[in-house]
Amino acid sequence: MYIIDSSKTPKPEETVGEYLRRLRESANISQQDLAEAAGIHLQSLGKLERGLTKRLNSKTKKGLAIALNIPEEFLEAVLNGKSVEGVIQKQFCPRCWKGGTTPDPVWTLSRAKYCLICGNVLLNSCQKCQEPLMSFKHKFCPNCGTPYTKKNK
Repeated sequence: MYIIDSSKTPKPEETVGEYLRRLRESANISQQDLAEAAGIHLQSLGKLERGLTKRLNSKTKKGLAIALNIPEEFLEAVLNGKSVEGVIQKQFCPRCWKGGTTPDPVWTLSRAKYCLICGNVLLNSCQKCQEPLMSFKHKFCPNCGTPYTKKNK
């Protein structure tokens, strides 16, 4: 399961350089160590942290996301000046999710369409009345009473 630490969430108005520096320093690693772990040049990381580079190619994004243990969507949000709420959706796997519990964080990413555990399509509303999921605290739809999840056989 992929766990997202809330301290790794980008702050509003934070630049990509500030964000990367904050994560690197909170992990207590040097620029050299982060660059090696991400598979990028030390000079490239230095330019990013100083704000001299404002774009990332897919290899750099993927490497930094893995090295810092964050979803690539967080880097996308910072680069595009969007809030993380724009990349996180309320969606769940009707087979794997246990209603009333915190869902797998990977399910809530905007580009997630299928459950990585069982392959089911992720849902964001009640299967019966199509009322949107408003909270992960409930096991049943507050509109019609239908359980959000299917029983495993």
